[in-house]
Amino acid sequence: MLFLVGVFYAVNYLVAKDIMPTYIGASGFIFYRVFGATALFWLVHTFISSEKIQRKDLPRFLIAALFGIAMNQLLFFNGLSLTSPVNASVIMTSNPVLVLLASALILKETITPTRIAGISLGIVGALGLITLPIVLGYSDKEWTDGDPIGDAMILGNALSYGIYLVTVKPLMAKYEAMTVIKWVFTFGCFMVFPFGIEQALEVDWANMPTATIWGVLYVVICVTFLVYFFNVFAMKTVSPSVVSAYIYLQPVLAGSLSILLGYEKLHWIKILAAAFIFTGVYLVSFHKKKAPSAT
Repeated sequence: MLFLVGVFYAVNYLVAKDIMPTYIGASGFIFYRVFGATALFWLVHTFISSEKIQRKDLPRFLIAALFGIAMNQLLFFNGLSLTSPVNASVIMTSNPVLVLLASALILKETITPTRIAGISLGIVGALGLITLPIVLGYSDKEWTDGDPIGDAMILGNALSYGIYLVTVKPLMAKYEAMTVIKWVFTFGCFMVFPFGIEQALEVDWANMPTATIWGVLYVVICVTFLVYFFNVFAMKTVSPSVVSAYIYLQPVLAGSLSILLGYEKLHWIKILAAAFIFTGVYLVSFHKKKAPSAT
C-alpha cells in the first residue's frame, strides 16, 4: 500500500501541474479534491462499518484535519502551481525529518545525535533549494523551473503533513482506519470551504478537455481517497516514520517522468539539495546503532 502511495504521488506532480492554474485554481482544486474524497469515504464507510467516534477525541480529529487536510493540501497545490515537479518532490523528501521533529515534540520520541545531524542536513538541503537561486542571482531564464514562494509552500506542506502523521497515529490505535479518515476529511471540508469555494465555482466544466477531467478524477480518487486510506491503514502496523520514509520514491519517479517528458531539466542546485536531503533522511530513518559486542 505504501509503495502504491509513492507511485500515485509521483504521477500526481505531473497531472496536477498540467491542470493548475489553466483549468482550475489551486484552492478550487483542493475544494473538489476534499469534498469528492469525503463523499467516497462516507459511501464506503456506510457499507463496511457503523463505528462512531467519542466526543473526547474531537480535538485530535480537528488537529489532524487542520494539518493533514486544510494546511497540507492548500499549501501543496498552491505551491505546486508556482514551482516545478522536481523541486516539489525533492523538498518533500524532507518530510521524514519533519516527522521526526513532530514525533519528538508530540510523542516525546528521543532524538539521537545522529538524527540531529540528519535533521540539520535535511533542512539545509530544502532551504538551499529555495534560497540559493536568489542568493546566486539567477535570472528567470537561468532558473525557470522553480519558484522560491512555491518551494516555501511545499516545505510548509511537508511540515504540516509530518504533524498530521504523528497526530493521527493514536487515533489509529483506537478506531478503524476508514472511520478515522472519514471524520478527518469531514472536518477538513469545513476548513477548506472558505478558501476554495470561489475558485471552485469559476471552473468551466463544459469546455474542459476530457483528458483534464480524467486528471481531476485521478487526483480525487487515487491521490486523495486511496492515498489517505492506504496511509492510515498502513499506520495500523507501522510507525509514522516508516510511512514517511516511502516518500523517497517520489523524487526518483517524479523527476524521471518530468525529465523524460521534457517538462524540465536538471540543475546542479537541485542535485546538491537532493544530496543533502537524502543524506539527512538516511541518518534520520535508516541509520542503526551497532549491536554491542559479546562479552
